[in-house]
Amino acid sequence: MQLGRDFIRALKQLTAERGLTPEVIASSLEAALISAYKKYQGGNQNVEVHIDLESGNVSICEVKLVLEDVKQPDIEISLDDVQKMGYTDVLLNEYIRIEVNPEDFGRIAAQTARQVIIQKLKDAERQIIFEEFSGRVGDLVNGVIFKAENDQVLVRLNDRTEAILPREERIISEAYVPGERLKFYLLDVRQTTRGPRIVVSRTHPGLLRKLMELEVPEIQEGIIEIKGIVREAGTRAKVAVQTLDSNVDPVGACVGNGGARIKSISQELSNEKIDVIIWSSDPLTFIRNALSPAKIVKIEPVLEQDKAVTVYARPDQLSLAIGKAGQNVRLAARLTGWKIDIKALEPDRMPTLQDIFQDIID
Repeated sequence: MQLGRDFIRALKQLTAERGLTPEVIASSLEAALISAYKKYQGGNQNVEVHIDLESGNVSICEVKLVLEDVKQPDIEISLDDVQKMGYTDVLLNEYIRIEVNPEDFGRIAAQTARQVIIQKLKDAERQIIFEEFSGRVGDLVNGVIFKAENDQVLVRLNDRTEAILPREERIISEAYVPGERLKFYLLDVRQTTRGPRIVVSRTHPGLLRKLMELEVPEIQEGIIEIKGIVREAGTRAKVAVQTLDSNVDPVGACVGNGGARIKSISQELSNEKIDVIIWSSDPLTFIRNALSPAKIVKIEPVLEQDKAVTVYARPDQLSLAIGKAGQNVRLAARLTGWKIDIKALEPDRMPTLQDIFQDIID
């Protein structure tokens, strides 16, 4: 039976373009033809199929055991029948391969071959996509919104790759309009029976980190290090930084001349307000910085609790320290890892000389 040279030529061209070897296709096609042949014959035959990739010739053989008393005709044959077929050198209890070529099976074989090749090409393309993106988890990717309906937002990363933007990874204030180009954090890539499942995020702290690396050369060069990021996506974020060069102001470098750098990042994140603060190995200093832009008078550790402080602010700074709906203190607590209780400085708890000097130093 012939698949034809045109078929083989097209097969080789397709497999070369998609990065598959003809041998991979041939082995899959042989397995599919075995299944198709058994279904065609309606039995349980032992079948072998071999495809010649040069000529396109397909040989199909039924393998049967030679016996005197045949009980299972699908897999057994009598010695008399074998000899009538011209196999004179076969002995009892030996296996014989009988080549078959059913009249109507050529059409079925061609259809099966087409289906196998289409499926294999799909599998190969899915594998290529998976390998391309699985190694990029944690990277910044560009994408275009192409579907935003029925609570489903899909993002096109390139001509053949789509990603999912789940509800929990969306900025609440953003309206995702088809055709809009945005930057995303590549959150997860998994192989499924339907192909790679790629998940992107607009809320992950890693997105802000990557945007800052892109916008601030000193971060790319390793002069400034990002020590921590917390976000309430779309509204506010806090970024703790430190410099490895005493001549470089880490906050000034991140904010940029006239705030240009941080404004550019904020605009990419739906005008999310970004506080850049200096990281400190001293937890109390770090907490004071993290509560910026509020000015703190005094910080006292709570001795009976682990990693807890009471922070005192002047009455006019109290609302700023707490933030709208508690956002500022909540983000500061997440950034530092400490429980922060903010209290107004009472008249009988006026600052000491040490407090005043500390305030001047800060």
